[in-house]
Amino acid sequence: MISCFGCTPSFSMILSLVINLYKKFSLIIFTDLDGSLLHRDTFKFDTIKDFISNLVDQGIIIIPNSSKTEKEIEKFNEELGVKLPYISENGSSIKGLNLINANFPDKIVLSREKEELIKIFNDKVPEQLKDKCIQISKISKKEQEKIFGQKDDKLKDALNRKYTSPFLFNGDKNEQNKLSKILSSNSLTLQEGGRVINLCDNINKVKSMNKVIKILKKTEDMIKSIGVGDNYNDLDMLKNCDVPCLVFNDKFKLDQINIDNLIFSNLPSPEGWADVIKKALVKIGNNV
Repeated sequence: MISCFGCTPSFSMILSLVINLYKKFSLIIFTDLDGSLLHRDTFKFDTIKDFISNLVDQGIIIIPNSSKTEKEIEKFNEELGVKLPYISENGSSIKGLNLINANFPDKIVLSREKEELIKIFNDKVPEQLKDKCIQISKISKKEQEKIFGQKDDKLKDALNRKYTSPFLFNGDKNEQNKLSKILSSNSLTLQEGGRVINLCDNINKVKSMNKVIKILKKTEDMIKSIGVGDNYNDLDMLKNCDVPCLVFNDKFKLDQINIDNLIFSNLPSPEGWADVIKKALVKIGNNV
């Protein structure tokens, strides 16, 4: 047992703990990217790249679970230098489970195509609510760059969506709730992120995460899950993980969160990500 809960343990201590834990069960980290693992504004993660690689080398499965597109997460994997399985577009698609086990599928699609969702939206949503929705695809490139914080090819990758349609909502909370109810009655959902609202199929980060765990349990007797996020759209994922972790977000009010045994970092991403992961591993080690 390591009596270091609440502090930031050394890296050698973490590696020793990981090796011992991996003998008992499989560890999986489901993580949001923007603002959690990646810096909120620059999207950099250089300071924790070696830490992530070492976790993977020690047998921990890291699965990005993000609103980002497949193209964006593939580029992230290239920059990391490690091929991670991932969940893209708010749970719409699972990719790369065959990297964990060759018998697992390479890709699982849990959503209908974006065009079908947009058709339902256009057919079922009243005009007065449609007028409140500003489609990202219909605004200027300059406005798109400002919203996503990306330019050129990176902006193109962010907009290359197969299963979700991002938009801004220019209405009040009551109108947004009304829109959400109409979409829900037609098996669609609104997923609100840090930058935009996404029109999605009846899928989310939790459903796709649970799908992954169900598949992994075919070959793994015991699994411990760590969830990392920084925003409201991550909370359900955190609630459904064994060890929920929240990275500092100055736009997020901690007193509004009701999650048992939540691990929190006062550091922003990317350093905050490494901080909560270290604390989570120590917590799991102390409870074994």
